[in-house]
Amino acid sequence: MPFARLATATTPTCHIGLGLAAIGRPGYINLGRDEDLGEDRSVETLRARTHELLDAAYAQGVRYFDAARSYGRSEQFLADWLRARPDVDDIVVGSKWGYTYTADWTTDAEQHEVKDHTLATYERQRAESAALLGDRLDLYQIHSVTPDSPALTDKELHAKLAEAAAQGTTIGFSTSGPAQADAIRAALAVTVDGEPLFRTVQSTYNILETSAAPALAEAHDAGLTVIVKEGMANGRLAAPHAPDALRAVSAETSLGCDAVALAVILREPWAGVVLSGAATVNQLASNLHAAVVDLDEDQLARLTALAEEPQAYWSRRSSLPWH
Repeated sequence: MPFARLATATTPTCHIGLGLAAIGRPGYINLGRDEDLGEDRSVETLRARTHELLDAAYAQGVRYFDAARSYGRSEQFLADWLRARPDVDDIVVGSKWGYTYTADWTTDAEQHEVKDHTLATYERQRAESAALLGDRLDLYQIHSVTPDSPALTDKELHAKLAEAAAQGTTIGFSTSGPAQADAIRAALAVTVDGEPLFRTVQSTYNILETSAAPALAEAHDAGLTVIVKEGMANGRLAAPHAPDALRAVSAETSLGCDAVALAVILREPWAGVVLSGAATVNQLASNLHAAVVDLDEDQLARLTALAEEPQAYWSRRSSLPWH
């Protein structure tokens, strides 16, 4: 398991990762994106910004980096950074397959990504990821598994994924939608030759969307590494948009709303890696303060009370515009 490298790390930020969803392409659904990125979102500008973020993250103890085939040029930007820094050999690199990026480097595409969990898509995208990342790719995840995904039942696909695992690539999956818990439990039951196929799970969990917690605890107990994504709820928990209770706790701790929101996740015993989706170096630095936030029981209770019904949360998320 590549994540064993993090188990012995001593920096407080080693269990915070950097996700490249917001920075590998010009358009995404995070609130505040216009202020974060400005108007210049050329390939070279976002490549430089990605490398600046990767440098800052690594310097501050971050050791997991997360990309995907559908995150624009995120894999390419990450691969370029790795080639320029051959001495960086103590990190874990993850990517995902199952969505194809279709926005052609625009922010107003009719469709930004297309989902397909078939074996043919896996084989095509695995070759694409391998061409960029080579043997630096530690973890390959099925992107956004839902209970109806054919990836949960396709035995031929499972066999191919098991082959990749036998060759040294850790196989995982991510989830999305209001039925994340069902998808996680279904994936935990997938075996090849009597052995569990998946070794990691990446799910949305934050103080507004907590429904996956029991299933993530089960996954952790089954030996999977749990990666948490969207801890900032696509910007809904950032200072300009944060609920009053989060703003109040932020003021009490003298740390940002983002740091507080991520700190709540880091307290979960099943949370192996919590992703920062920062788009700027200043956002990243603020996110990383999550590792030192100290919350008392009253503060936690006020934050826990912010949880929404899953259907309401995901309906709100699906209505967020691409910026």
